[in-house]
Amino acid sequence: MSEHNKMLVLRAVEEVWNQGNYAALDELVASDFVVHGATPDEDIHGRKGAIQFYSMLRAAFPDLYFTVEDQIAAGDRVVTRWVAHGTHTGDFQGVPPTGKPVRITGIDIDRIANGKVVECWARSDELGLMKQLGVVAAA
Repeated sequence: MSEHNKMLVLRAVEEVWNQGNYAALDELVASDFVVHGATPDEDIHGRKGAIQFYSMLRAAFPDLYFTVEDQIAAGDRVVTRWVAHGTHTGDFQGVPPTGKPVRITGIDIDRIANGKVVECWARSDELGLMKQLGVVAAA
């Protein structure tokens, strides 16, 4: 089952994150899917919420591409360490386009039930991203 769960997450990364195939979400995530953010007000709810989030990322970084660096699966959980590269050519969280290339790293922990992702705990290096965009001074 763990290998099957890893393949499900890999498919989500490729089809949804990299190709922008939001229709695949119907097959890959539960209707009540939740991405837990750093705080409850940052949570993303449902397929529609996921589409809004990914669309916002794509508008800011149209060439954004995710690569899976590592995956570990046990039971109903899949841990994925990833890196993404893109170019900041659209507004991102109030930051106007800079034209700068960025490299973002992150780790997601997905919980799978009945063959679909039902929960995700997602963390990415937002401070590093803001430093690359010149919003926060590098130390």
